[in-house]
Amino acid sequence: MVSTPARRSFGSARDAAEAAFKSATSKPVAIADNSPAKPPSLPQAKEQVSIRLDREVLERFQEDGPGWQDRINAALRKALGL
Repeated sequence: MVSTPARRSFGSARDAAEAAFKSATSKPVAIADNSPAKPPSLPQAKEQVSIRLDREVLERFQEDGPGWQDRINAALRKALGL
């Protein structure tokens, strides 16, 4: 009687393919970060935002041409005493 060596089962090729697909398409687990937002790393860096302004206010700042966003920023800084 000839005995055959015992074979270890590592799972089917389909199981391996499904595991690879799952790891490639799974979203990484987000780590809860309750720390406050960090300030920009560059000095004088500006952040893009969306703001709603009255049409008259926007037109007043835009009538002097390019740089109207900087003028709005300067006016806000002055109003805040910065």
